[in-house]
This record gives sequence, C-alpha cells and structure tokens, in this order.
Amino acid sequence: MQVEIKPPYLLFLGDEPGVGHVKTAMGIAFWRPDACLGQLRLPGSGVDLGLPDMTPEEAALAGVKTLIWGVAGVGGMIPEHWTPTLFSAVEAGLDVCAGTHTSLTAVPGLEEAAKKAGVRLIDIRTPPKDLPVGTGERRSGKRLLMAGTDCVVGKKFSALAIAKEMTERGMKADFRATGQTGIMISGGGMPIDAVVSDFVSGAAELLSPANDDDHWDVIEGQGSLFHPGYSAVTLGLLHGSQPDAFVVCNEVGRETIDAYPDFPVPSIEELIKMTVAIGRVTNPDVRCVGVSLITSSLSEAERHSVLSSTADEIGLPCVDPVATGVAPIVDYLNDTFGGIEQ
Repeated sequence: MQVEIKPPYLLFLGDEPGVGHVKTAMGIAFWRPDACLGQLRLPGSGVDLGLPDMTPEEAALAGVKTLIWGVAGVGGMIPEHWTPTLFSAVEAGLDVCAGTHTSLTAVPGLEEAAKKAGVRLIDIRTPPKDLPVGTGERRSGKRLLMAGTDCVVGKKFSALAIAKEMTERGMKADFRATGQTGIMISGGGMPIDAVVSDFVSGAAELLSPANDDDHWDVIEGQGSLFHPGYSAVTLGLLHGSQPDAFVVCNEVGRETIDAYPDFPVPSIEELIKMTVAIGRVTNPDVRCVGVSLITSSLSEAERHSVLSSTADEIGLPCVDPVATGVAPIVDYLNDTFGGIEQ
C-alpha cells in the first residue's frame, strides 16, 4: 500500500491535553522535520511541538500542501467539535490526511467541500481490497518484529531506529509500517488494525514477502498480547509476520495498561515467554533479541542503572532508542544470525 502525501505539512494537534494521543504528529515531526512547517492547536491543547502555530489560511500562504491529522485517540474517532478545522483546511486549499478509523469522507459535507476546492481527502486507514487469508507458509528472508507490553511504548520508533541503523551499516533492511503514523512517515505500509480479523495474518504476509536470505524486514508492532482491547491485531500480526526475532518495547514506570487501570502491564519476562509460545505456531525458531525502553522520566544515572540491570536480568541488550541508540541490538542480531552485516 503506497500513498502520496504532498509536503510540506501542517500538523493538527486538536485540544489534546498531553502527548499520549499525539504520537502521530510527534512521530512525523521527529522523522520528517524537513516536511513540517507548522502546528495547529485548538484552545485547551497542552502539546507544543516547537513548530510555528498556524491557521489553515496562514499555512497555505506559507506553502503548506497537506494538513496531517496528528492525533491517534482511543477508537480512532473524529470528534465533532474538531470538524470545523477540516472544513477550514480544504477551503484554504490543503489536502487532508488522516489515519482515523472514521473515514474523512464520512464527515457530512466534507467530501463535497474537498471536491469543490480541488483537494484530496487521504484516509490512511483504508486497507487494500481482496486481502488473502494467511497461509502460514515459511518464506525466505529475515524478519524482526517489535512486541509491546502495551500501546504507545515505542514500537514504531524502535523499528524505525533499528532499520536506520541497519541501512547505515550497509545491511539490507526495510522498515515495514503497520500503523497510520508509520505509513505517513515512510509512504507505504499496511494499516493492520483496520483489516478484517480473518485477513490480518495474510496482510502481514504481504507486508513482509519473501526476500534475500540476508534481508531484514523490520516490522512495526501493534497493540500488545496482554491488551484487553487490542490483543487480536497483535496475534494476527505475530502469526503472519513469522518473525525470526523480536524486540520487547516498554515504558519504564508504567504500571497499568493505558486507559485500562484494572489491567497491569506485564513484565518483560512474561511478554517474552508469551510471544515465543505463540510465535512458534508459524516460526518454531522465533527468539527475543533485545529490549527497548522509554526512560524519559528518569535521570541519566537512573537510566544507566535501569538499562544495565534489565540487560543483566534478561541476558539481552537493553537500550533506550532515543537516549542511547539501538546499536547493541543490531550487534546482537549480527552475532546471533551469523554476522550477515554487509
């Protein structure tokens, strides 16, 4: 699934009070800073990406081509009180790109307004038609999947960082996006959580097809096997991607599943055990190759202590992809899989 999103962008942040649900805008601002000219915040917003605040009209005059819906809220809905901004954007001559489960074309009158203005409505979460059922057949190439203890624990960021580290070393590697933000960053991928459940594994197989034996598909994970709402998509992605290896992603200090206070976040050991047990259905040799932690709440000394102790306890490299980089995980992959670095 390839998409064309015309840069530069205006990132829409809505009136979100904190960064938890603004991961789309934050991800694009970090990985595509050259393409981001401004941000659009509504009254009550508690998020600032450090970009100039602009209205759609001001953005159009500055050369912006696309308004990016930068919010990934629970359920992927479009709040009614945010829709006037969408109309303002199309009337200013901007394309609108969103990864919401609610289609932009489902907003009453928006499609007609876009046609009148000659701009596009781009729904990232519209999967390809005629997806197959998963076959479970083994295929050539190597696959590395991000496995999270919860949502919003750095799965996308870790996958992008690892793929970047690999390619900078001359290794054959591709980042495979499975969510709206990753697709917007990379220009292609599969909106796996919008696929009908019977076809999730098949979609994951298409996303990571047969390849050279020394090629790595670095696959963005979704949800968590321990998530009471989103575990189904995680399971289908795990079976379909047939990972040779996986990296556990977690946020230090998080005790309960986000928005599910009665459900504790699993330990890293629990997640490794569960992922291996379920992953062996389609790849008997699946193994964990590292841990990626969000440690932004810690001091430098505390971070060093947590990363070191976790690495010792698990017996695998442990990194913070922002603070320390992911080189130790790539080193471990090369050592474990026969030194395939080119």
